[in-house]
Formats: sequence, C-alpha cells, structure tokens
Amino acid sequence: MMIIQGSLMDWAYGGVNTTVPRNAGPECAAYMNPTWRKIESTFILVVAIKLFDWSYKRISIDQIVYKKREMGNFKIVLLIIMCVVWGMEIGYKFSSRTVIYLLNPCHVTTAIQIYLLAAVPSKLTTAIFRIHMNLLNGPLLAFLFPETDTRILPLESAIYWIQHGMMFVVPYYLLFLRGPYNTESFSDFSWNAFSYSINMIYHFGILQTVSIPTEVNLNHMLCPAILDPFDSQLYRTCGIIHQAFLCPFMCKFVYASAEFCLLIFELIKYRHREVAALDENKQISSKDIEKLD
Repeated sequence: MMIIQGSLMDWAYGGVNTTVPRNAGPECAAYMNPTWRKIESTFILVVAIKLFDWSYKRISIDQIVYKKREMGNFKIVLLIIMCVVWGMEIGYKFSSRTVIYLLNPCHVTTAIQIYLLAAVPSKLTTAIFRIHMNLLNGPLLAFLFPETDTRILPLESAIYWIQHGMMFVVPYYLLFLRGPYNTESFSDFSWNAFSYSINMIYHFGILQTVSIPTEVNLNHMLCPAILDPFDSQLYRTCGIIHQAFLCPFMCKFVYASAEFCLLIFELIKYRHREVAALDENKQISSKDIEKLD
C-alpha cells in the first residue's frame, strides 16, 4: 500500500533534492523536538485564531462605487507576463517532480496577483488586495536570502528573480490605478492583523501538515535555513515575532512610497499644465499686440 501511495505522489515531491542542506529529508524533518513542535504549533494556532476573530470584527471597506473598467494595455501586458512567469514555474515543478513547492507563499501570492489583474472591481477584489499587501515580505526575503541551489533547469534561476521582482511591480501599478485597489488608512492596523492571522494559519495549519509526512521543508517549517540567525528550537517562534513587524511594515512602506510617487507625478503634470497655460497666454498677448499695431 505504501509503495502504491509513494508512486502516486512521486509527481508531487519525488524529485525534491535531499542532498541540499536544510532542503528536505529525514535530517531536516528530525531537527525539531516532536513534543516542542506540538506545543509551539498549538500555541501559535490558538493565537492566530484569536487574532483572526479580533481583527475580522474590526476590518471594513469604505463605500466605493465600483465601476467596470476596460483593461488598459499595460495591465494586459502585466497580466500576460505574470501568467507566463507563473506558467513556467508550474512547468518547471512538473518536469522536476517538485509540484509540492507550488504551496510556498510566493507562488500563492503570484496566483493572487494574477487574479487581481484580471478580476472585476468589487469589494472582494479590494479585500484580497489588502490581504495580499501584507504578503510582500516574501519577495523581499527571497531577494535577501535567495535559494536557487536546486534550480538547475534552463532559465529556472532567471525566472526566480523575475517572478519575485514582478511581485513588487504589480502592487505599485495597482495602487496607481486606485479604484478597488486601495488600502485602509495609514494608522489602521486591523487589515494587517487579519492578514497576518491568515498567514500564520496557512503556515502552521497547511504547510506544516504537508511538510511533516513528505519531509519537504516548505518555507522552512521543518528546519531553519542555514543563514537563519535564530537557528535553534525557537527559530519558528522568532520568525513569527519578527515577521509580525516586517509584514505590516512592507505593506505601509509600499503604500506610502506609491502615494509619494503619485504626488510627484501629479505635481509634474500640474507644472506642465501651468507652463502650457503661460505659453498660450503669451501667444494670445502677442496676437493682441499685432492687432493694435
């Protein structure tokens, strides 16, 4: 029975490279004390559920008239790029028999961004956009601590960098469009708390549940990265704490920087209009002088 089950799931994680340190395998799976793993997971899940309940009662979306808009050319281009990149990632995972890695948060975030680029404006679109704004810690960490050792197929490493780079381009572009792509006020942290509770439940409820029997270290739920400064039995607890600050920080930073760029853009447009108006007045004045002459 186990042999049949193993062969059926071979396409999902049969090609996972266990020779790369802290990537997968029995050694990584046995890193944490089983008793401590259960205690830590139970405590964090309880906190996450409490946080979800607390934040869900406080989140809200302002009344907005959602008008159906035609997709602009640049939006279509972005959508095509994201679909091609994500499609290549899926192809790589199937060809290398590592489909299980599609559960990693950055792949999920990419799928969410594809939806946001294609979705009809609605309150659901706004809610998903606000949640996804708190997942931008993923591409940042991917740039700071790249893991490309297992990417050996043609262009596979290049796609890694392109995918995580595009994950920053999309939210900035959507914020420039405004409409359904808006965030809560800068001082409101209810959506940050709501998103982070979902993030914790996903990691400890889903990723960990899949990681333990497969011995695949999905988003380092089994053992820490080699460069992890908190390398100990408490590395996941430390991660929960420092990501609780990083996730809202990235959300607010992207929003604030996008608003700043929009302000500069509007000032430039206003300055161009002023210059054009002055030129037009000068031309009219010169014509009036010629008539007087």
